[in-house]
Amino acid sequence: MGSSIDGRLHPSRWTPAAAGIQGGLVHRHYEETAVRLDAQGWIVGRTTMAEIAKGVPQTPACVPGDLRGTHVGARKGRDLAVAIDPHGKVHYGRDDVGGDHVVAVLGEDVPDAYLAELREDGVSYLFAGRDGRDLAGAMATLGATFGVETLLLEGGGIINGAFLKAGLIDEVSLLVSPAVDGLAGVPTIFEYHGEPNERPAAGKALRHFHTETLEGGTVWLRYRVEDAEPVTG
Repeated sequence: MGSSIDGRLHPSRWTPAAAGIQGGLVHRHYEETAVRLDAQGWIVGRTTMAEIAKGVPQTPACVPGDLRGTHVGARKGRDLAVAIDPHGKVHYGRDDVGGDHVVAVLGEDVPDAYLAELREDGVSYLFAGRDGRDLAGAMATLGATFGVETLLLEGGGIINGAFLKAGLIDEVSLLVSPAVDGLAGVPTIFEYHGEPNERPAAGKALRHFHTETLEGGTVWLRYRVEDAEPVTG
């Protein structure tokens, strides 16, 4: 993830770069560090994927039977672009986003017509339980079906929070830009929606293992997520 120094996620709201600092560094640093993480794909939530894919609803030519199992399209060796989309709201019109093969993670209640649309587009899909929230099961299916071991979870904050709560994050890679948003209520890195007394990171601790200062003053921080030692006394 990338954020301002106050943890906000929308670069369009941040203070501008200081005089003499090259523009466009936020995107460049993000892409360059992602390559260094050497993953086999990336994961985003429904809202983020809809903004990237920019597809429109389509009426499939036919709706065949037996659509309810995991469907594997023609990956052709590409990295994966995984969308967590429980209700089947994102439309694609093709089988890739930015050259990466799309895999939709869905709830079992999505309609057959939507599944047929995905198949016509060449999109792969799998199910994460009836409501689409069995993230652990979905990640196990992804690993077994596509042979991937490392995926980059790239937000937004709500899906990050859901993965945190599910215990599915093993590293935090954060680019902190020299910028400020400052407004209360603007989405941050983790936005788990739960009860006031819930602690989505309970039982976990972060162990720092990398700090690097990049051009323009952006700081790249990396932490391993470990089981926390029990509190005694």
